[in-house]
Amino acid sequence: RHQRRPVCLSPRWDQQAMAAALWTDLKGQVSKMKSTHLRTLMADQVRNDAMYVASGQLVLDYSRQKVDTETMSKLFELAEKAGVEQKKQQMFSGEKINETEGRAVLHCALRAPRSASIAVDGQNVVPEVWKVLDAMKGFSDKVRSGEWKGFTGKALSDVVCIGIGGSYLGVEFVYEALKTDPEAAAAASGRKLRFLANVDPIDVQRALEGLNPETTLVVIISKTFTTAETMLNAKTVKAWLVKAMGEDCVAKHVVACSTALDKTKAFGIDSNNVFGFWDWVGGRFSVWSAVGVLALSLQYGFGVVNSFLEGGHAMDEHFQKAAAKENLPLILGLLDVWNGSLLGYEGVAILPYCQALLRFVPHIQQLDMESNGKGVQMDGTPVAVPTGAINFGEPGTNGQHSFYQLMHQGRVV
Repeated sequence: RHQRRPVCLSPRWDQQAMAAALWTDLKGQVSKMKSTHLRTLMADQVRNDAMYVASGQLVLDYSRQKVDTETMSKLFELAEKAGVEQKKQQMFSGEKINETEGRAVLHCALRAPRSASIAVDGQNVVPEVWKVLDAMKGFSDKVRSGEWKGFTGKALSDVVCIGIGGSYLGVEFVYEALKTDPEAAAAASGRKLRFLANVDPIDVQRALEGLNPETTLVVIISKTFTTAETMLNAKTVKAWLVKAMGEDCVAKHVVACSTALDKTKAFGIDSNNVFGFWDWVGGRFSVWSAVGVLALSLQYGFGVVNSFLEGGHAMDEHFQKAAAKENLPLILGLLDVWNGSLLGYEGVAILPYCQALLRFVPHIQQLDMESNGKGVQMDGTPVAVPTGAINFGEPGTNGQHSFYQLMHQGRVV
């Protein structure tokens, strides 16, 4: 899902004439699909079977979308003419496809195997990724085993993560998703992980409630160590630690995910306990970096988190190699273009029926809506069509007793 829309698909590419013609052709499909009832589409079993695709244990059934095989053929052709395959390969090869900031887009490198080679400016970044992963494994193992002790000699069983946006939403989502996984739950026995994002003092109170400073480790997540909300909360929690144990406790109780070593040192953090990441990691993808891996490894152990990384890599491989008609991220991206930019639907309901996914919607809201919050194309001209939709939702059974009636019986949808 994190790779739903690798490029903004509106007709503006080198093959502009062909793409524009296809876009016009797709507009012709809109009236046909809007006047066709879903029951009619679902009566075509050949169509339904073609819209059931899988990768590993993940299954995508998009047969209930307002598309027929002709519509999908035109969407796949649009992706081809738009150069999606080329742009995909540019991303995986480390080219600087983030033209606005002049950066590569390489969250895929964060979950690449140790043997992989992905170059930025001619340098393989995978060894550096694994250097940080190894350091986080070593540190989290020491904390979890009790080898790393707090200032008063007690083991650190509780962790408070201070961060906001991508430094919080994705990490909390995965934390909640793994809570009831048998292996992860067993590994987390006796441990607590809490998050502090809001500058409202009530959030600080809730994050620290019932915790003992002597057994608490604080993880401050800020690449520049200047994020206003994060640093205000960091200073507040530091004062809580210092009040209980004195100024000298900070090095034993505070670590960071940052690249600003001068600022972390001034804060009192041991430079050996600062875990870095790179400018080619977009904030909305940072759960795959030290931002997510450190906190989740402290709670669940590095082995569980490594399985998460391997799952991400498996989807990267699928996205990179699978044929268009079997490519889950590409299909989801094209359906977003169809629903949002062509049919004009302004909302996407995300309705997970598994309670473990209760924080999935806020994560996707940032992942998708921050990615697509664009008003101009790369050449500076205005985008002529909607670039995304508003994501909203709630775990399914709660939603059924909340907003489903308006969707099913009202006139908004």
